[in-house]
Amino acid sequence: MSSNKKVLELCLSPDLGGLELYMHRCSLALGEQHQVVPVIAEGARLVARFAEQGGEAQVLKTGGRFSLRTAWRLARLIDEQQVDLVHFHWTKDMPIAVLAKRLSRRKPLLVQSRHMTMTRFKGDPFHRFLYRHVDHLLCVTQAVADQINTFIPADIRPGTTVLYPGADEVEPLAEAERQALRRQLGGEDTFLIGLVGRINQAKGQHLLIEAMAQLAPRHAELHALIVGHAMREEYLEGLKQRVAALGLQDRIRFLGFTDQPHAFMQACDLMLTTSRNETFGLVTVEAMRCGTAVIGANSGGPLEIIEDGRDGLLFESGDAKDLASKIEQLYADQALRTRLAAAGRDKAARQFDNGKHFRQLGLLLDGL
Repeated sequence: MSSNKKVLELCLSPDLGGLELYMHRCSLALGEQHQVVPVIAEGARLVARFAEQGGEAQVLKTGGRFSLRTAWRLARLIDEQQVDLVHFHWTKDMPIAVLAKRLSRRKPLLVQSRHMTMTRFKGDPFHRFLYRHVDHLLCVTQAVADQINTFIPADIRPGTTVLYPGADEVEPLAEAERQALRRQLGGEDTFLIGLVGRINQAKGQHLLIEAMAQLAPRHAELHALIVGHAMREEYLEGLKQRVAALGLQDRIRFLGFTDQPHAFMQACDLMLTTSRNETFGLVTVEAMRCGTAVIGANSGGPLEIIEDGRDGLLFESGDAKDLASKIEQLYADQALRTRLAAAGRDKAARQFDNGKHFRQLGLLLDGL
């Protein structure tokens, strides 16, 4: 399918997490259907991502979320490129996108992929102004759509559509490759538990540490690997100090950022999502597509991904003791672990496939 609609993909976030990576994937995938103009912030980690992984992006000099100068630069780009629709992702970009729409001659449609939860009423004058100029919200879960219906007044509420993100089909590692990677990770003869995500308190890495403290005296084979870059170095240092205080330096390791998450997930015996309120949980879907058993918190997005006991396990959100119990259950029962992993892989292929997701996204944008 092709379209004459010109789409500006906007993400001015300086970071590189699930939201930013999704914007990069949108830019590439929609480029097969639409004319796409990706716009990212000067100095952002997305600059290197586009350079290394493909796609050409316009780099915008920014001056804060309420900068009129940034909005004017974006408006000028919208008019020069004859943009029909701006698809933005980071909620902090909303004021810039709205101001740019107002300043531009073309007055493009504004569509946000809503990756974050909404927790308070948006009836104040500032938010009424913003949402009056947003045309559509694409919600990553039904829970997010319900929050929008609750917190945005009906007279300014944009149209909403639930569109679950997807993950690519994963090329399985040969067993020899998998074992070589496990040796490299120091887990050849161990049970490897993986946790991937930005390192901050909301992601719940501390829960894995506390769960490992409970499990370590009973199960010497359990090892945990924590992957991701730190949002604040002080927080990461605090986690490492806690690991040292518990005497778990040889059982828990911090690996930093990886550009091969799918290989890492296949090397692990179990993947966790420990966030207290993960909006969606793309890491969980990716692990399922890798054929690795998953455990997630029973709040937020994982509730719409995992059917407890059928294609993964859910633990009581924020409860390290219950997390330890679920880890121990899967460690002790290989047959259950294998069954959950197979069911999770099948479910992810049916419901959370990237190709299907981007075809639906293209059709939605065409229909606006």
